[in-house]
Formats: sequence, structure tokens, C-alpha cells
Amino acid sequence: MEEIIAGFSGMGLEERPMDLHKKNDKTDQTGTICVHAFSDLTYMSPVVFLYLLKECYTHGTLKATTKFRALQHQVYQVLHNDPQPGPSTFVIQCLYVLPIFGIYCEGFSHLIVSALRRYLKLATNQADSLEAKDLAGQLFLDIVGGFLNHDERIVVKILEVFDVKLINIGKFMCHAKEMNDSSGDAAKKFVEQYIFGLVESQSYMTAVSLLEQFSIRQSGKSFLFTMLQSKEFKAADKWATFMGKQMLCVLVQEYIDRNLLKHAYDIIKKNNLRQEFPDVYHKCKESSLKKLAEKGCWEVAEAKTNGDRQLLEYLIYLAMEAGYSEKVDELCDRYSLTGFLDVKVREASLLQNRFLHLNELAVEEIIWVDEVDGLRNATCHIEGCKVLGLDCEWKPNYEKGSKPNKVSIMQIASDKMVFIFDLIKLFEDVPDILDNCLARILQSPSILKLGYNFQCDVRQLAHSYGDLECFKHFEMLLDVQNVFKEPRGGLSGLAKKILGAGLNKTRRNSNWEQRPLTKNQLEYAALDAVVLIHIFRHVGSHSQPATGTEGHEKIEWKSYIVSQMDNIKKPKKGMKSKKQPKEAQIDEHCQSS
Repeated sequence: MEEIIAGFSGMGLEERPMDLHKKNDKTDQTGTICVHAFSDLTYMSPVVFLYLLKECYTHGTLKATTKFRALQHQVYQVLHNDPQPGPSTFVIQCLYVLPIFGIYCEGFSHLIVSALRRYLKLATNQADSLEAKDLAGQLFLDIVGGFLNHDERIVVKILEVFDVKLINIGKFMCHAKEMNDSSGDAAKKFVEQYIFGLVESQSYMTAVSLLEQFSIRQSGKSFLFTMLQSKEFKAADKWATFMGKQMLCVLVQEYIDRNLLKHAYDIIKKNNLRQEFPDVYHKCKESSLKKLAEKGCWEVAEAKTNGDRQLLEYLIYLAMEAGYSEKVDELCDRYSLTGFLDVKVREASLLQNRFLHLNELAVEEIIWVDEVDGLRNATCHIEGCKVLGLDCEWKPNYEKGSKPNKVSIMQIASDKMVFIFDLIKLFEDVPDILDNCLARILQSPSILKLGYNFQCDVRQLAHSYGDLECFKHFEMLLDVQNVFKEPRGGLSGLAKKILGAGLNKTRRNSNWEQRPLTKNQLEYAALDAVVLIHIFRHVGSHSQPATGTEGHEKIEWKSYIVSQMDNIKKPKKGMKSKKQPKEAQIDEHCQSS
């Protein structure tokens, strides 16, 4: 036995073994099957083959998914080593044996059938394939008849991989003559009865797969409606695609009537039905653009228009509705679109009271900091404050797999002033002075710093400026997000709940690396930082020691304050961090609110 399971290597195709153990694993290498055992399968029975496969799996120390893929690759290689009477037939024999392996049956069934599918793409033996087709038909009958226990999904896989047709099943239906039916008719009735049982048990995807496999088109709209009623949309899509264009059009109309525009759009796009549903196509596109605009993903939304004038005009309308005037101008100029100026003025007047504005928060000045004197002056002012609001912005990156951009700016707000630090320029020009100044602020135990979901900003800061020590340690940081049961809409939703008005987030994903930033960008950035101070003070002034006033519960701010952030982790609600500042110090800040 030791020789048999000593190593599972190239199966006659490769010299290097496929290791199923973790590196540096000191256990006996009993999780692999030796080259000698599988290099020639001429005289190996399916039972022995499956037993060795089980030994390999049970002794392997990799994660289950990784082991499964490694074994699947090895079985694919094994099928090249003359299993008798042929690879396809050998797999059928294994499927007959597998139920005796209990809990391994389902997984190994999928494994060996998937390996065979891959094998058949490159190598075929006509005689073996024809025999295996018939045997797969017999196997199907035995499974449906209850003589063998295999999962529905493996049944579908068997029929697909072996390309089983009704004629293959009919060959083994001995009662066909007694029923005065041809073997083909008897097989069709048998399969239809089985499919009807699947529909009754609501196994719609399996039923559709079998209808497609055997080219049975008798079911109609009622079957489609049944699947939709059960929200089996993937099965409905597969069925309509199999039935053809007419059924696809019925499906699209059903999706429209049920207000499932995304599903309708996917079917239209996939099956080239744009001419049949032109209005729906644009409606779905517009819905997609609106969602992107609400997230502030304007560049992605613009790319989604593909230059379509109707969609571009709708995107401009969304920018107007959001009060994003510079985006309106940008799109109008880029695509030579006119006729929006009067609308823009009218829309702007309607938007004045929709969102919170800086003038409502008594902010006296926004100060841009990008040189050493301004940095030092800002630090001196900030060090005299008791409570600060913090936030960061960076240019979004929409390319999958690409590295995130550096944090561009950091906003630090006091009561009346907001300082916006140009981190990119300051890091390039005076990294040591920047490090010292920000450390004096961020690591001060006498200044309470307020953030919102700030652990995300901290990670991004550390990633962007790993050489700076100031972003590796924070004192007296309170993440406001942890204090409240977050309403929908993030900080904007919280501001609306506490202060009565939300924040306009349309510029969230704008280009924060452009210089100079626009006036609207500066105001957006400043507002995100200063609003935290107002939320903190508003709730603090309305919270009562006993029961609290209507709409406000007593909030123990100090239990959420973090004074050590070498390992950035989001604290559980109400849990104190390992290192707490003095109680009197926290009380002083909370009372001053």
C-alpha cells in the first residue's frame, strides 16, 4: 500500500508530481497516488481506481477546492493511459461503482465526468464513444428507476457529456414492444414523465436542461410563466433561448410587465432584440446611468452611453438634477450639445434647499495647503482645537485589477475653518515636515478626531504614503459610523437624519488629482469633514443622561474612541479599545460638545 499511495505524478504525461499537500507539510506523503499505479490502466478495475482516488483525497492537506481541481487534472491525465475498454466506458463503469463510496459519491462523480469532458475535447475513440453513449442511456434509466443513487445535476452532466439521445435510452426499454410503441416513442414518454416530475418538484433548471438535451419543445408559455412566478429567471432565460425568438420576445415583455428592466435588457442585448424593443433598451440604459450617477461614477456612466445622443442628453439631465454644473458644461462642450443652459439655471434654483450647504454650517474659510509655510500655519491653528473632522479623497480607478490611486487630499476641519492638504505635492516637496506636522495632529492625545468609515481612509493613507510614520498611529480617533445604526446613504443619510438635510455626493468620484480643484470640489471636500463636528455636537447637545429626548438616545461617545491604531480594525459597537485615554480627558471633549 505504501508504494501505491507514495506519489501522484505525471500519469505518463508529466515527470513532475502534482503535490496535494501544503508546502512544508511534515506529514507522510500518503495523499498522492504513485506513477506506477496509474501509468498503465490496462488492468486496473474501476473499484481500485476509485479507492486510490479516495485515498489521495482524504490524505491531502490542501483546501478542498484546491484538492478537487488538482485531482480533476490528474484524472484527465489518467484517461490517456489506456483504461479498458476505453476512457468513456471506463468512466461509466466508475459511475456505477461510485454509490458504494457514500459521501464521496457526488463530488467524485462531478470530478471524473468533468475530467472526461475535458479529455473528449482533444481525443476521441469512435467505438468507445458509441458504446459509452448506449451505456450512459442505460445508466440514466437505472438512476431514474431508483437502482442507482446519483444527484440530479450529475444526471444532466452525464447526458450532456456523453451526448445521450432518446435512441440510446430506447435501446434498453424492454417494455416498448408490450406498449406497442417504438423504442424512440417509449423513450420520449419516459423522459417526458421524468421531466414532469422535476417540474412538479420545482427543479426547473434540470427540467429545462433535459428538454433542451432531448429537443422536446412541447411545453409552451404556461411553463415559462410558471418559472417566472417562482422567480426561476435563469431557467426561464435558458428555456426561452432554446425555444427561439418568439419565446424570447414573450419573456422580454413579461420582464417589462413585471418591471424587471435589468432582466429585459440582458435578454435584449444577448439576443440582438434591440429593434424589437427600442424604447425598453433606452429605458434600461437610462436606469443604469441613473444608478451610476447616484454613486458619483460619472466617467463610467459617460462610457456606457457609447456616444448615443439620447443617452448623453439624459446623463446631462441627471447632472443638472444633481446640481453638478461643471459636469453639465463638460459634457455639453465635449459632445457639442446645446439647449441646456436655460434648463440648467432653472434646475439650479430648485436645488438650493435639497442638500446641506457650507453657509449653513457657519464655515468662514476653506484654506488650501500645498507649501511649507501654509503647512506650519495650519498645524499651529489645528493644535489649538479640541475637536476636528477628518476626511480624505482620491481619484477613482475603474480598471479591474489595477492599483488604487494615491490619496490626493486630506481635509481637516475645525469649528470655522477647513484646511485641505495637498498630500501629493507636500509629500513630493517636504515629506519630513509633512510627517512631523501631521503626526502632531493625528497622534495628539488632547485633540478628538472625528471620521466616518475612517478605517478605509487609514488603509488608503498607509498604502499611499508608507514611508510616513504619521499614518501608522492615531490617538483619540472616533469613527462616527460605529456610533450609529447606519442609515441608508452613508454619511449623507446620517446628516439627513441628524441635521435635517443630506449631502450632495455627485462629486465623490471626480478627478481629485486635477489642479486646481474646482470651487465645487473644494466645497464638497470641506463639507464632508466639517459636517462630522456638527453631527457630534448636535447629538451631544440633545442627548439626556436618563431617557433622552425624542429621536435621540443617550450616546456614550467615549466607549467608541480609539487611541491605538497600529493594527486597523473596526471595533465592535460599544466595545472599548485595548488602550483607552483618561476618562476625564474624554469627558472634557464630550462635555464641550
